[in-house]
Amino acid sequence: MNAKYISIYHKLIEQIEKGAFTVGSKIPSEKLLMEQFDVSRDTIRKSLQMLEQNGYINKVKGKGSFILDTAKLNFPVTGLISFKELSNQIGREAETIVEILEKKWPSKFIREQLEIDDQTAIWKVVRARKIDGKKIILDKEYYNSSYVEKLSRSICEGSIFDYIENTLHLNIGFAKKEIVVQACTEDDQKYLDLDGYDMVVVVNTFVYLDDGSLLQYGQSRHRPDKFKFVDFARRIQQVNE
Repeated sequence: MNAKYISIYHKLIEQIEKGAFTVGSKIPSEKLLMEQFDVSRDTIRKSLQMLEQNGYINKVKGKGSFILDTAKLNFPVTGLISFKELSNQIGREAETIVEILEKKWPSKFIREQLEIDDQTAIWKVVRARKIDGKKIILDKEYYNSSYVEKLSRSICEGSIFDYIENTLHLNIGFAKKEIVVQACTEDDQKYLDLDGYDMVVVVNTFVYLDDGSLLQYGQSRHRPDKFKFVDFARRIQQVNE
């Protein structure tokens, strides 16, 4: 059973998406929301915190919380999160379509990215991500088969990270990411609903196990009008000697 604050979070999202609040408008105060949902201030604050974390509102100290443009979905730059985990957070209709799943010998380019020799096979996984009925992300991933010996279509339709961590019992540690903008490829045109766009935002990712072993190289190719990438940065104060 969901906690009250999660239920309230989803109810507020539903109101936002149905247009009860316009972009830039202020949502009701904590006190009014407490009365509306008959819950404590702490519960409302947890709900609002989730809305802020997932890009629905911007909280301004002393002024309240304001509605953000949700036509674009927030993808954390520094976080390492699966699409399944993200889709559960944003509360939108989402589907994964496995376009390619094959075990093969790597090309020279993939060998260089995964830092392997030509005797190590890899898994190639190509998945289109559909959100609200539109295919707007194309994920191309390459896994070192020394760590991931088997993959199935059902695993790829769910979460490969979940399979790696909870079935293979490998600990995913960290990732390096690079974000670039590129012209659309034939694969982009074939697998995505581009709606006239000829450029995509590409996130190149190298995923490592906690012991530093390189597990996966991937490209996540995004339609540019639907996504923004967010990060939280804190300034480090310089100490004068």
